[in-house]
Amino acid sequence: MPRPSFSPTSLLLLLAVLVLLAGAGLMYSGPAARAQEAASDSAQTQVPAPPAATARPAPPGRTGLPLPRFVSLRSDEVNLRIGPGIRYPIDWVYRRRGLPVEIIDEFDTWRRIRDWQGTEGWVHQSMVQGQRGVLITGKRHVLRRRPLSDAPGVAWLDAGVVGVLEHCETDWCEVSAGGFTGWLPRSAFYGLYPGEEVD
Repeated sequence: MPRPSFSPTSLLLLLAVLVLLAGAGLMYSGPAARAQEAASDSAQTQVPAPPAATARPAPPGRTGLPLPRFVSLRSDEVNLRIGPGIRYPIDWVYRRRGLPVEIIDEFDTWRRIRDWQGTEGWVHQSMVQGQRGVLITGKRHVLRRRPLSDAPGVAWLDAGVVGVLEHCETDWCEVSAGGFTGWLPRSAFYGLYPGEEVD
């Protein structure tokens, strides 16, 4: 087969075109070259890892109120559901009006709550109220007339009694329960965060 012949002019022209294509980066690159370029592009556009989480207060919920926060149950019968809506099954029924619970999440008109045992679920917003409640824990406690450990007693409160949190100062809180009002140490009940003040 005869070998094709090129004039010196056409060879120079072909060489010039090849040089131009190489300079513009338009020459054909094989699969290996393309893979290397893709890896290089990926490395350049890789999103940096997010910074390590820092300890800071939780942002407010959709209502603008802080999360978590304590509230109390408004009714003697409150259905705890596994999701935020009546289509979700009832997981538990509370029968303790005034029982303190924490709101830990919000979705539309539903509130995710957590009780003193760590049980979590969803209730409708109409089933909780801003009034603060207390649940006596541990053992029997003396409700005292003044916020002093040697003050006269007003009543005995057994573990499991539910009351209303009226006021807190220092290590003592004013509580109403069973028709009596007096003072209890913070450690005597569930329903208050460490260091929290209640007016």
